[in-house]
Amino acid sequence: MKPIIVGVDVGGTAIKMALLDTEGNILAKTQEPTPVADGEDSVLQKVVDMATSMLHQHGFSKEQVAGIGVGIPGPVDAANGIVYQAVNLHWKRPVPLRDKLQALIGLPVAVDNDANTAALGEMWRGSGQGAKDMVLITLGTGVGGGVILHGKVVNGIHGVGGEIGHITMVPEGGPACNCGKTGCLETYASATAIIREGLKAAQEGTSPLLAETLARQGDIKAKDVLDAAKAGDAAALAITDQVAFYLGLALSHLAATLNPAKFIIGGGVAAAGEFLFSRVRESFRRFVPFSHVAESTEILPATLGNDAGVIGAGWLIRDSLVISDSVVK
Repeated sequence: MKPIIVGVDVGGTAIKMALLDTEGNILAKTQEPTPVADGEDSVLQKVVDMATSMLHQHGFSKEQVAGIGVGIPGPVDAANGIVYQAVNLHWKRPVPLRDKLQALIGLPVAVDNDANTAALGEMWRGSGQGAKDMVLITLGTGVGGGVILHGKVVNGIHGVGGEIGHITMVPEGGPACNCGKTGCLETYASATAIIREGLKAAQEGTSPLLAETLARQGDIKAKDVLDAAKAGDAAALAITDQVAFYLGLALSHLAATLNPAKFIIGGGVAAAGEFLFSRVRESFRRFVPFSHVAESTEILPATLGNDAGVIGAGWLIRDSLVISDSVVK
């Protein structure tokens, strides 16, 4: 019988979990609130309880499980399974997550940053299929990233490889970033940045459409700005073009450094679709060196949505364990 894999995506709000086969197909999935306020031990026990319950519910024994892969929001020493810190979980000191979880559940455990596991998920079962050199960029509250070269995640020596959102785009006078610097990509291309600029346009009256939205809703969402841009609102279109300009510029720098086959863009902002992607590609072509790089590099939307993290977490096990050809096939 083929083994199964447990993929886990631990977020500040919810713990997502899936049972996968060795081809990355989801057999079952669930999610429950993350007990952040109760500390790391409660979070790990929650993972154990969820996994135990899922296995029982779907008729699997622990002996059938190849291992548990876990994605965590924060810098990770993947080789040793140590989470340096996880701000969204209020983990301010290193946590030996792999060893602690293995001791609790008695199964092999692999750990990586959640953006990296999402990138692995897209490589395995999403838009990145067929590419062993690719970069995932997530455009949400911030800008996250995962870099994969030769089929392996680039972690760096302290687990911060792929922190694309903190590439400096404007050296002087840029907006303040949560990382402590100013002018990061995150301050120009995230949903937070779009909301900031959209609110400004509404309050200053440069966008009557957004001003009306603000008066009606009491706030501005990134989707409101992008929808206004699609409707032809000049101020909202300028905001969208700024997002595309800086994102395309950042991708051109990454292309010159890494030369990936694909850039996969996900997150809530990417829901703007081809309206945004066409502008990002235009900016990318403007700045990328060598015409053949521009022609051979694909910029595509992510396709797995919220499942990317659990599927990629499963890949950590699928890739790290020696499973015989007869079992995998």
